[in-house]
Amino acid sequence: MSLQAYQQAATRAESPRDTEYRLFAQVTRALIEASKLDPLDFGGRADALDWNRRVWTAFAADCGSPDNGLPKPLRASIISLSLWVGRHTSLVIRREEEIEPLIEINRMIMQGLAAGAQAAA
Repeated sequence: MSLQAYQQAATRAESPRDTEYRLFAQVTRALIEASKLDPLDFGGRADALDWNRRVWTAFAADCGSPDNGLPKPLRASIISLSLWVGRHTSLVIRREEEIEPLIEINRMIMQGLAAGAQAAA
């Protein structure tokens, strides 16, 4: 079986929670790699920072949809986190803050997704 066929089959078998976890794992891994680079290496860090910000923006947009099935307080919290991620990312880009808090937020979200998946199983 080709790698592409395997990836398509795995994606179809994933729950939405599993897909979200996998996305956060990928973007967090990119942030960790970016954190190892010299802060002056803007090009090397920018892709991971931008990807993370776009992921959070997409989650916030989804939480703003009236069709979203999450409880309203949880949706509001995710939107608030997204706004914080956007502000903090700008500070990291300007070298006024560190990248590690972005990594930690993502890890906490991953822990929540993993715990929710275990509870659902």
